[in-house]
Amino acid sequence: MRIRVLILAVCAAAFSTGCISVYTPAIGILYTEVTGPVDAGGSVGSKEGRACAQSILGLVATGDASIKAAAQDGGISNIGSVDHYTRNILGILGEFCTIVRGS
Repeated sequence: MRIRVLILAVCAAAFSTGCISVYTPAIGILYTEVTGPVDAGGSVGSKEGRACAQSILGLVATGDASIKAAAQDGGISNIGSVDHYTRNILGILGEFCTIVRGS
């Protein structure tokens, strides 16, 4: 009986959080996959770096999607532009990436 109550409590907690919210300029209820500009200033540059964070059920989120991490990933010292990429599947899996271009 205690196991059933525990399972019910976990399910209720998971569903009470609603869909995961991931920053995006356009939201799809079932599926979202959007790339959009954050800062379009400067020249784009020849190098690209990415940094991502992931979320599962809106309960656990990990990762470093900072501009600094993306610049380090691409070996970029002069940032030309910053974009972001968002993917959300049924509110179960979410991903937010920062994309930096420069030289």
